[in-house]
Amino acid sequence: MAFIKNFTWGVATASYQIEGGAYEADKGLNVWDMGSNTPGRIFEGQSGDVGCDHYHKFREDVALMKKLGIKAYRFSINWARLIPEGCGKISEDGKRFYLELLRELKRAKIEPWITLFHWDYPYALYQKGGWLNPASPDWFAKYAEVCGKLFGKYCNHFILINEPQCFVGLGHSTGGHAPFLRLPDGDVMRIAHNVLLACGKAEKVLRKLLPEVKIGTAQAFWPYLPTKDEDYEFAKKETFSCHRDFGSVNYYTDPLIFGRYPEEFAAWQKECGFTYPESDMQIIKSKLDFYGVNTYSGDYIARDGDGFRRVTPRPSDPLTDMRWTVHPDSLYYGARYVWDRYGLPVVYTENGVALAEWKDLDGKIRDFSRIDYLRRYLRSLSRAADEVEVLGYFYWSFIDNFEWAEGFSKKFGLVHVDYDTLERTPKESAYFYKKIIETNGENL
Repeated sequence: MAFIKNFTWGVATASYQIEGGAYEADKGLNVWDMGSNTPGRIFEGQSGDVGCDHYHKFREDVALMKKLGIKAYRFSINWARLIPEGCGKISEDGKRFYLELLRELKRAKIEPWITLFHWDYPYALYQKGGWLNPASPDWFAKYAEVCGKLFGKYCNHFILINEPQCFVGLGHSTGGHAPFLRLPDGDVMRIAHNVLLACGKAEKVLRKLLPEVKIGTAQAFWPYLPTKDEDYEFAKKETFSCHRDFGSVNYYTDPLIFGRYPEEFAAWQKECGFTYPESDMQIIKSKLDFYGVNTYSGDYIARDGDGFRRVTPRPSDPLTDMRWTVHPDSLYYGARYVWDRYGLPVVYTENGVALAEWKDLDGKIRDFSRIDYLRRYLRSLSRAADEVEVLGYFYWSFIDNFEWAEGFSKKFGLVHVDYDTLERTPKESAYFYKKIIETNGENL
């Protein structure tokens, strides 16, 4: 059981979740900086103001990645750290930080994968209407240009945007994430459209600046899984159907790849009064080199008359500390669904597990359930790689971090963080993952 010879084995993080340094130098504020200041929004009133303090400890973190055999590191740029007002003047301190990080990675022979946007939208631009402002796609395109010029010589892989399903849907529809809004569906559709325009414009800017660059997106994907082999097409169809929410993966990727919205969503868009110039779709349509998938689980479904029903997990079925089911087949079916629909090479840009865990009396973290999770999910991914083109896997997360509205209560990391001392301690799973990388997944 093995992956392709040049398979990418990496770890992933996001800027607000690990950097800290919220008020260092001339960094601008973002919507998560502001949101964490409002009581009741974040678990126990916690914030990412200090977080893992990666801003000051990045050299230590890169050295630890090297020690653990990590080959690639997916991280995001904090837009407001680099450009404090979102547009205009570049922060010399922000530029220094990311360039020093990239140089440190180069010295460690760890390949950087840069995510341009992972939810920490500049507050100065939010005050101008944020993603609802028709100028927002141009703001993002200019930001992408700055990143391409500054970081392109160090980085061959750029991810335009992370999980629009979350920052669009949770941030602007249900209100669970920053900027904590509950807008009418029509307004949320306009936000999603501007996000897609931003991606399309940024892709073209980066192509012009960096002709050899590899570009993709990272999409949250929670697929429906067939309970029987003969229900494969049925489960895939339901995965890509319109469920009248903003969590559907194809709503954000059909326009980027095909230059059109999925037909399944037309009636809902019409009911919401959402319209757009057809010329927008030529801007949105992009040349993507890979399809980034963020998957943690999925739901088994069964036929129920003309529709389907979710198969309720049994009481004995394992749940993670996020109360997510442990369904390894989600990687196998997710990769196949994406390949069938889009024909793009698949990279699992996030997959991992949160566990209730702590240091033992001897100082070790024996997270054997995470090791079991990795083994099960990577076996599923290996099965997919025998049938479709799978290029890489990034474990989420390299390090315990600020898990958005859950604060620091959820532990996804291969590396434990003591938030009082900021000491890093690799868990047993970190050493297991090291062996996986060394053997290219042959001994799962």
